[in-house]
Amino acid sequence: MQLLKKIAKYTVIMVGAVSVLVLGLNFWIISSTSGQIYYNITQVPSKKVALLLGTSKRTVKGGTNKYFKERIDATAELYHRGVIDHVIVSGDNNTVYYNEPKDMLNALMALGVSQADITLDFAGFRTLDSVVRSKLIFGQDELIIITQDFHCYRALFIADYYGMDAVAFSADNKDQLPLSLAIREILARTNTVLDLYVFNRGPKFLGEKEKLPID
Repeated sequence: MQLLKKIAKYTVIMVGAVSVLVLGLNFWIISSTSGQIYYNITQVPSKKVALLLGTSKRTVKGGTNKYFKERIDATAELYHRGVIDHVIVSGDNNTVYYNEPKDMLNALMALGVSQADITLDFAGFRTLDSVVRSKLIFGQDELIIITQDFHCYRALFIADYYGMDAVAFSADNKDQLPLSLAIREILARTNTVLDLYVFNRGPKFLGEKEKLPID
């Protein structure tokens, strides 16, 4: 019985310590990047290049993914307002049946964004890959990241770590997240700190540098 009590005690202590660590790391990411996020499109500073972070066109149940639509609409509006000149569309393309960059390309072109002003990055398997590749492969130290509010913090944290001059435009208006997605993002932020500061993980693929067709 005493042994069980000790096990229970140390389990509670460990769970508490891990919870404090996770919450602390999330607070660090959010507090250090919140000033770089814009919600009003008229206040976004002009930059030549935007990084559009990929997501699936469809939900698991086959419906339209609102995050996809919001990101596409936000990118097209920034482009047509002249806030950005060129877009790096970075996403997952690990099978012939799933192609985030191509789906986003088609959606952007349908809204009048010129194909000549879009560069596809098919190796954006994770947020870290997309952000780091925008610097190391496409040579961009200064850009606007386009994604939802909850995702902006993590992307900017990575950009800041790599010394980039990045801001983000939130494609939504701080919408309430489903609990499952909120938990997933909390864990993803924690994992990002571990990737950068503990495991020194970089993108899955790098390769040859590519020059963007911009002045």
